[in-house]
Amino acid sequence: MPSKVNASKPTVRERLLAAADELFYQEGVQTVGIERIVQKAGVAKASLYNLFGSKEQLVEAYLDARHADTREQVERALTRFRTPRERLLGVFDAQGQLFTEPDFNGCAHMTASAEALPGSPVEGATDRYRLWVRALFTELARQAGTTDPEELARQLHLLYDGAGISARMDRDPSAATTARTAAAALFDAAPKDGTAADPGQ
Repeated sequence: MPSKVNASKPTVRERLLAAADELFYQEGVQTVGIERIVQKAGVAKASLYNLFGSKEQLVEAYLDARHADTREQVERALTRFRTPRERLLGVFDAQGQLFTEPDFNGCAHMTASAEALPGSPVEGATDRYRLWVRALFTELARQAGTTDPEELARQLHLLYDGAGISARMDRDPSAATTARTAAAALFDAAPKDGTAADPGQ
């Protein structure tokens, strides 16, 4: 049926975001110009401005889409684990899966942040991503019964960031495994209040 064919055809917005995702992620948000994006997407330049308003807002949308994809992958991976401790450390297992993807080229948010202007939409997108990572670690640490989940989350976030840099710059996907081992030591040494969300922490 023609209606089914049309329903499966990517929208102009989806084509622009797909082109932006590929080019921005592999080459950088400042290196890639609007002309290359619209050419790869096969759309008119006016369509990009009508949908996103500016290149900066396209970059923001690209980063938000990356954030959503990462969040979905991590949350899906954490469903495999039963205890609060396993879920906390499972974040690094999920991160390791990202490192082994064929097109892995580091953290898109970290790369974009280095080029973002203070107060820009791009900085806003990178801030939202980092707040999510910190909130995830904080909530998992709280569920695991640590007495200071915010402090443990800060420590784990540093490991998470370091693993991402090492995986990219050293071309070492096993960095997530190393970070997980360090995270386990930090968690096991952290004071607990005995209020884990379920048994077997």
